[in-house]
Amino acid sequence: MTSHASDRGDTGWWQRVRRRGDQVGIPCVFMRAGTSRGAFLREEDLPTGAALREKLILAIYGSPDFRQIDGLGGATSLTSKVAIVGPPTRPDADVDYTFGQVRIDEARVDFKGNCGNISSGIGPFAIEEGMVPATSPVTAVRIHLTNSSALLVAEVPVADGLCPVQGDAQVAGVPGRGAPIMLDWADVSGTLGRGLLPTGQACERLPTAIGEIDVSIVDAGNVTVFVRPSVFGLRAPDFATQRLDAEALRRIEAVRHAAALRLDMVEQGQRAADVTPTIPKLYMVAAPCDYIDANGLPVAAEDHDLLGRGMSMGMPHAAYAGTVAVCTGAAALIDGTLVNEAARPARLSGGGLRIGHPMGILEIHARVDQTGPFPTLERAAVVRTARRIMEGIVYVPLNRLA
Repeated sequence: MTSHASDRGDTGWWQRVRRRGDQVGIPCVFMRAGTSRGAFLREEDLPTGAALREKLILAIYGSPDFRQIDGLGGATSLTSKVAIVGPPTRPDADVDYTFGQVRIDEARVDFKGNCGNISSGIGPFAIEEGMVPATSPVTAVRIHLTNSSALLVAEVPVADGLCPVQGDAQVAGVPGRGAPIMLDWADVSGTLGRGLLPTGQACERLPTAIGEIDVSIVDAGNVTVFVRPSVFGLRAPDFATQRLDAEALRRIEAVRHAAALRLDMVEQGQRAADVTPTIPKLYMVAAPCDYIDANGLPVAAEDHDLLGRGMSMGMPHAAYAGTVAVCTGAAALIDGTLVNEAARPARLSGGGLRIGHPMGILEIHARVDQTGPFPTLERAAVVRTARRIMEGIVYVPLNRLA
């Protein structure tokens, strides 16, 4: 066995990993899940050491490199994600799932936060890998989100032991239609352990480097700071697809950084972009209006109830994060939030909230109980689709693991 500085405690992994000359390989399934794409890996196929595991994942994606040309990454935050799936470590779950955001321009995998889109592929992956028994016509898979210690329930269609990909469900940002996968995020509120409103306020004035800003910080799926687009000099409907220059991105990160400070996620003198680049999420929300989406297609104000746009790893999200859809649906039902203020009032009493975003419309069904001293999330369900694209062995050079 070749000696490596980072293989301490992983002797067994080095003995069973596949060798091909000066490369090593592990089993890999490549999936499109929601509006994201990435490698789905079994826990048992990975080294246990955190340093070696991170090096392996970075090598699989070809990071750091702005093109990710020497790996599977697609050089965008939506195509640089990894899912690690293993046996459950809590009795009420069927599998454990750890999400990783693979950085493109630096040698780092961020394991903070969740990804609602990648999560939609966990159920089909677990079923087809034999980790969960297949039951027709629908198999409910209880997924332990290790990043936030919460439970997600995925209802996955099953036929003849496999998960069909053809169906009538449409996800804005994904061509065509697919088989619907229902994700219920009701348990994924209060990821920071402080409830739906982690600061105790539905709306507050937040001191930032660009002045005091009205924000709503809500925690469901992923903790998210909601702001009005006018804070950054943007206006509806243009902000939905408007190109953001360096100054706009700087102002947005200044507000996100201030929210991270407010939540004690970073300390004075630290940069949120370095310490916690993925959370809190930052999303802008406005009242519904006619707009043109990123595909050049018109979206009518009457067809959505809220217009939103957010950030992903410092850049505008091409669509709308699934976890933030959960958070948005919850926030819309909480009196006093900026989301509640902007959303169409008639839709808040029942039915799904239709969110207009750069790629079209996403619908979230949420229910919040506000009868107690603090609001609680009772339901947050969204439909996604997923598809297995490739399965095989992914190889990385040995020198990337040294």
